[in-house]
Amino acid sequence: MLNPAQFRDYIVVPTLKEIDLYSKAAMRLLIGTAITESGLEYIHQLGNGPALGVYQMEPATATDIWKNYLLYNLPLAEKMNHFNFYFKDQGQLVWNLKYATAMCRIHYLRVKKPLPDENDILGMANYWKKYYNTEKGKGSPEDFLNKASLVLEL
Repeated sequence: MLNPAQFRDYIVVPTLKEIDLYSKAAMRLLIGTAITESGLEYIHQLGNGPALGVYQMEPATATDIWKNYLLYNLPLAEKMNHFNFYFKDQGQLVWNLKYATAMCRIHYLRVKKPLPDENDILGMANYWKKYYNTEKGKGSPEDFLNKASLVLEL
């Protein structure tokens, strides 16, 4: 398992700052998402599902972000390309933690509802369930709370 504090300090915070999408709420939501989705341990969905990386994003979701969001948000797309984050290689979701982090943040950026307050862990759990794990996902807000609460206290 990746050390959550190092993941925060060396991956999440610098990546969000590099793409100008840092906020404490975003940082905490992404760490909670990663720890809930993969335990910061698995880089491929268990049971041979399609989800990849610590955020367990499906390649189809990443492709959709590029084709239906970044294509119309050129300043952000240019920032992504500046860091060699290209949509044609969704395998980066597995091995490029900065790419996976940026893609997770952009996934949440597409949601019209604002992020929960940085200290509202229950709000983050519900936000993650509704907008990331979705109604069809196996996760629950309780999973987020149980897995992420201690990590988010770092």
